[in-house]
Amino acid sequence: MAREWRGDGEGRAPDETDNPPEGYVFSDARGPFTSHNGPFFHKVTDEGFWHGFRAHMHHLNGHGIVHGGLLMAFADGLMGTAIWRETKTRAVTMRMTSDLLDMVRPGEWVEGTARVVRAARSVAFVEAGVFSGRRKVLAATGVFKLLGGFR
Repeated sequence: MAREWRGDGEGRAPDETDNPPEGYVFSDARGPFTSHNGPFFHKVTDEGFWHGFRAHMHHLNGHGIVHGGLLMAFADGLMGTAIWRETKTRAVTMRMTSDLLDMVRPGEWVEGTARVVRAARSVAFVEAGVFSGRRKVLAATGVFKLLGGFR
């Protein structure tokens, strides 16, 4: 069962209720916002990277499903990771479009990845997908301002 929100304002350390799939490791180098909303995990394969989290009570909205804003913030982080991996440049979101396709319930594993569609000198165009099991729960695209020169 999904763990209750502690409400202590600190980053959440993983515990046995997170139970990430094989290959995922705890992501401990996150900013305060992401750490507060975690814990989050990541893995890298020959095909690319994946981030994931177990849906807990502190991720839910008033309807008892994972808050769409959390899924959008998660996708934003995926796109930022894709840009860093592709360009070795930090970036900030200029525009993001998200389609919430299905709901996520407590206890479900959520994972996603993203890819850079095109990167120019000062902007990057990215797309992301977020999944729970075989269900795609969110699709997103974004335009990001690159902070510093490209490559």
